[in-house]
Amino acid sequence: MAGKPVRPTNAIDQTRRMLSLVTYLKERPGARVEDVARAFGITEDELVSDLDVLPMCGTSFRGGDLLDIDTDGERIWWHNPDDVAEPLRLAADEATALLVAARAVSTLPGLRESDRQALLRATAKVETAAGETAVASARLSVTFESEGGVFADVDRAISERRRLWIRYYSPARDEVTEREIDPIRLVSVGHTYVEAWCRRSEARRTFRLDRVAEIKILDEASAPPEIELRDLSEGLVQPAAEDPEVVVEVGPGGRWVAEYYPHDSADELSDGGLRITLRTPEPASLRRLGLRLGRDGRIVSPPDLADSARLAAREALAAYDGVEAQDPPRARAQDGRHDRQEQEL
Repeated sequence: MAGKPVRPTNAIDQTRRMLSLVTYLKERPGARVEDVARAFGITEDELVSDLDVLPMCGTSFRGGDLLDIDTDGERIWWHNPDDVAEPLRLAADEATALLVAARAVSTLPGLRESDRQALLRATAKVETAAGETAVASARLSVTFESEGGVFADVDRAISERRRLWIRYYSPARDEVTEREIDPIRLVSVGHTYVEAWCRRSEARRTFRLDRVAEIKILDEASAPPEIELRDLSEGLVQPAAEDPEVVVEVGPGGRWVAEYYPHDSADELSDGGLRITLRTPEPASLRRLGLRLGRDGRIVSPPDLADSARLAAREALAAYDGVEAQDPPRARAQDGRHDRQEQEL
């Protein structure tokens, strides 16, 4: 079972399958993995991937009453089906969140009409049950802008197994590039990404949807090589041991770096700061971090990256040479009045 490539699937199909899987497993305690995979027309790896997600689902948005489902690799056991079979009672904030999300999803471009109608019927039932809460939730709305259209095109391309052309902004290089990609799957880790085989770099790449400036579905068939999907449970960015090492020293105001960047170590410094060692396949992408830190930190090594960050900072400061540090006359007059008021007080 391990090592088999998982075929591309779109998010809507996977959600529909997982909802059916809950009912199927409730009626078949101790079901065999191979039998369930065969019944749903998926590989055992795909089934195990679904089973990894199901324990994070349940009847409470606050994290309680989750599905207690596990597998020993041969059989699947659901330990608390009766506990989560109780009629669902939503608190006001839960009902509001559910209704706002449902209405927003129903407007997504690319959603199948049958799915849209099913969602609208379910939303109407929740509205009836929610009573006054439903009226309050109607005042809230979520609008999907460009990312929603990109999501629909990517989802369609995965479903129809077609190649995509994109114009993509890369913050690491601060440039927009054109690429043809064979989409593999959509993933959500904070933001929504498409994992794909990039024909430009001839390697697997992950693209954030809100950085796609333009997208087209091509007539050419998508044909990504058979590759094993990465386990993203530890996060989207997973540096490899062979990636170059970067050392950053930050003061107390820069300790947030250790929270947002995967790192090998974070040693305490005497001033309350940290000496952080991390790895990245593109060290140049951290030059922006050096500029962002300002006086709260600096890149220590590798030396060429530190020099690059230092040069970028000097160039930024040079852009202000010759600019008079004076406020507009009106602002100066206002400041003068404030000064007089402060003196009078």
